[in-house]
Amino acid sequence: MAKAKAKAKALIRVPQSREDAVWTVGRIGTLRRDIAARKAAADEQIRTVGEMVEAALAPLAQELAQLEEGMQAYCEVNRLSLTNEGKVKFHDFGTGRISWRLRPPKVGIRGMEAVIEGCKRLGLSRFLRVKEEINRDAMLADADTARQIAGVTISSEGEDFVIEPAELETAVG
Repeated sequence: MAKAKAKAKALIRVPQSREDAVWTVGRIGTLRRDIAARKAAADEQIRTVGEMVEAALAPLAQELAQLEEGMQAYCEVNRLSLTNEGKVKFHDFGTGRISWRLRPPKVGIRGMEAVIEGCKRLGLSRFLRVKEEINRDAMLADADTARQIAGVTISSEGEDFVIEPAELETAVG
């Protein structure tokens, strides 16, 4: 069975002269500005629609918040009867279920250096973690030495072709 050859993508609109190239760079600038202007207009429309939706939903969100707060107050007052004297952590109302969930514990740290120093002073090294990692910035600064290390390669990211059309003032609208 013969393998199908991938067709090379044809270059489109290759300038044939310096004048064509001058025109092409100008056209690229015009197209970029047109695309940016249209995106800005679309972003403005999206922002306006978003504000309208938020305004329309505000009364519903306010009612929802009031109902949730009221339901929580009712359930807290009646918790023992709703949870079968605390034997369960939920209650089914038929139209929906409420439950109480414990949040997982978390560690809060204020003043990282002071906490680290306190752990060291109290001999609690099990609460400290030492992390070793490669300093890539130092390797780039001393590339010749870094290249001598097995597994280290320092290379360029290649080059980019950049087209920067002159910024022209244009009337939008």
